[in-house]
Amino acid sequence: MLPARFEYHRPSTLDEALALLGQYGEDAKVLSGGQSLIPIMKLRFAAPAHLIDVNRIEGLDGIEERDGSLRIEALVRHNHLAASDVIQARYPTIAAAAPQIADPIVRNLGTIGGSIAHADPSGDLPSVMLALDASVVLKKTGGEREVAITEFLVGTFQTSIEPDEMLTEVHVPEPGPSSGGAYLKLERKIGDYATVGAAVFLSFANGTIDRAGIGLTSVGLASLKATDAEAALRGQAPTTSVFEEAGRLAAAASTPSDDVRGSAEYKRHMVDVYVRRGLARAAEMAGAA
Repeated sequence: MLPARFEYHRPSTLDEALALLGQYGEDAKVLSGGQSLIPIMKLRFAAPAHLIDVNRIEGLDGIEERDGSLRIEALVRHNHLAASDVIQARYPTIAAAAPQIADPIVRNLGTIGGSIAHADPSGDLPSVMLALDASVVLKKTGGEREVAITEFLVGTFQTSIEPDEMLTEVHVPEPGPSSGGAYLKLERKIGDYATVGAAVFLSFANGTIDRAGIGLTSVGLASLKATDAEAALRGQAPTTSVFEEAGRLAAAASTPSDDVRGSAEYKRHMVDVYVRRGLARAAEMAGAA
């Protein structure tokens, strides 16, 4: 099946791209990696009248730590995430997830901005960013705003971005000196959608858990942040019983459905297992286990 007819735009600067978004609004879509947008256009689930290709805009593909956060620009490819020295050294949840995203073709072409803006509940990066309490920068002509990822991800393929805005950066708070993380993913084969995914992050202070993050993939109508499980971890020592309770609470927060990848009961069980395993791995990485 072929996409519906559209007008193709190739701006060379961010200002040009934002002006086009301001002009065409809901009739336009931003094209970065295209790994989600092009397939749904071919199926005619989306039929934008205007396609704005931002791939040739310079200065949107950097990764750096600045002002207390990791800043990942929207056109950073998944393989760039996987190869980044700063991410490998300091952000293990991202480092663990990046090589597991889809397949090599998608990782070479797909972008972090496109992945998060697509808001697929089966996507890996939205769950990772929920676990890390990230935020996104949304720009439009004449202004910008920074939005917490919990407020940005609204539902299945739904975000709080406005038609004249473009996601330009993702901000991740610095992890602290004693921290660890993991991303565990169950899939039927390489490149398949996740049956279950669990992103975890722990930061320690004085031997107890200071910050905790848990994001869940493919077990709800949107990527889920297991807030009750996170709250149960804070202020606690990293013990088996504490992690078991967090796994139980995370499983209880999930709302999976029966499908060809497994029953809802099986998926909840795997959430429990993966959260406990991920927390143990994160604690060991932080030197707290």
